[in-house]
Amino acid sequence: MIAGDLKTSSRVKFGATCMKSTLSARYLTEDLYGRWDRLLAGSPQGSIYSTPEYLDVLCTAAGGNFKILGVSRGDELVGGTALYEAPSMFGTAVSNRLLLYYNTLVLEESTTRYPSQRAAQELEILTLLEQQLSATGYARLQLHNRWPLFDLRPFIAGGWDVRPSYTYIAHVDDLQRLWECVDKNFRRLIRRCEEQGVTVTDDDDFASFYRLHYQTHLRKGSPLYLPREAFRVYVERLKALRLCRLFHARLADGRVAATQLVLLGNFPVTHSVCAGAEPEFQNLGTTPCLRWKVFEHLAKSGYRANDLTDAALNPVTRFKSQLGAELTMNLVLSRPDKRLYKIGQDISRLYHRAGSYLRRKRTQKAAQD
Repeated sequence: MIAGDLKTSSRVKFGATCMKSTLSARYLTEDLYGRWDRLLAGSPQGSIYSTPEYLDVLCTAAGGNFKILGVSRGDELVGGTALYEAPSMFGTAVSNRLLLYYNTLVLEESTTRYPSQRAAQELEILTLLEQQLSATGYARLQLHNRWPLFDLRPFIAGGWDVRPSYTYIAHVDDLQRLWECVDKNFRRLIRRCEEQGVTVTDDDDFASFYRLHYQTHLRKGSPLYLPREAFRVYVERLKALRLCRLFHARLADGRVAATQLVLLGNFPVTHSVCAGAEPEFQNLGTTPCLRWKVFEHLAKSGYRANDLTDAALNPVTRFKSQLGAELTMNLVLSRPDKRLYKIGQDISRLYHRAGSYLRRKRTQKAAQD
């Protein structure tokens, strides 16, 4: 049995037809996480972001809680979603965040060869998930879904907003083909770095990683993913679970010129979630060299692809496109925020912008002095 029964049955509409659903939806207890992991392993939407062990590490480092809403047919788990809850004085939010790029709906992979049956099975699961999620009292409820989940009609019919989101995927299972797609100037820079003795290490040098992350924050105004100590705990726990790798591009004298954190897990796709670089070495090409060598490391470890995380229109996105990666579209589902939560978000944005501005000014003044 799956514990925490929410709804044992529902009525599902397909056009003018109304049929009795055989599905039930429940929040999973910890003893059933193994079933959830097996569903993730076989689902096209499965990734490290939805695993209980990753969410537990993130909650420890960043705060918040998580629960898993599962949909079952009898004793078989056939769908669901992992909900990361971030409480605040303005209400509890469920959404993706830094270090949690996807908080997707998950469906079992259909084994039928008939498209009509596959669509009916998926719509039945999605309809029950929409009913259960719409009944929650979250101040914000937003699901960033992973491709190839595109049929979200039950949510659209339920009044949810749907918008596209983009990322770049580098397919490392065919390195020769990927290399041919890399920008020719990047290929030149990568070769030059190799000739000048730049090497890529996979090690525990968190101090260099965070230093470059913090410098990027000050230089570009980009957000800090976590405070230093919380980030250290996050990385150390993930490394102990073999769920991440910390890569560094080092000059011939051992100095770290660029850094990158990659999430792993028992999935074919890995995720690059955080990177930084020393500005003085960027013309040397250490950043594209690091990215390419990471692709080689991941391919050698048996992974098929690396999600470069996000493709908003900015210079970083152009850099990702030059790595030969493929632009991929995901769909984001949102319920309208509660009014109080909207006000709180506006206040929070102003506060963080003011804090970032003051930190940059202090850094600039210290450099001048």
